[in-house]
Amino acid sequence: MTDRGTFVDFDGRPGVRFERTYPHPPERVWAAITEPGELVHWFPSAVSLEPRVGGAVTFTADPNVDDGSGSVLAFDPPHLLAYTWGGDELHFRLEPTGAGGCTLTLVNVLETRDAAARNAAGWTVCLAELGKQVSGAVADGPHSAAAEPWEPLYDEYVAAGMPAGAPIPGR
Repeated sequence: MTDRGTFVDFDGRPGVRFERTYPHPPERVWAAITEPGELVHWFPSAVSLEPRVGGAVTFTADPNVDDGSGSVLAFDPPHLLAYTWGGDELHFRLEPTGAGGCTLTLVNVLETRDAAARNAAGWTVCLAELGKQVSGAVADGPHSAAAEPWEPLYDEYVAAGMPAGAPIPGR
């Protein structure tokens, strides 16, 4: 597996961190991480958000978890977006590269340490779908048959020593 997510300390809380570089400007990737019509192609649930700090975030249609809500913690287009999702937080940072592209850093701050391997495997699948979406390829979403299988990724993260043990929906 390339570009593996890493287990990190985020202001004293456990998290998993990912970095991806795209040959697309920040505005293109920003659209993919904020617009419902784009999110549906790569995010694990349907998302709608009020584009302001304190705005509501609504999550629906994830076959593995109940619908939920959160709130926007940071909103600085097209560079910074953070919001709560249950007991977790998602932090997206976009930085332009010298070649006209951008680097996306995603940190999933975890409610519990033992969710690291589970969530890291999930984000690996989701970010592969995001890569397809921003490149104009067909991205059917992380729950589709065309997406990378989650379970082998989870096993790899566990074998690499990432904290594990959180309940896995459907298992």
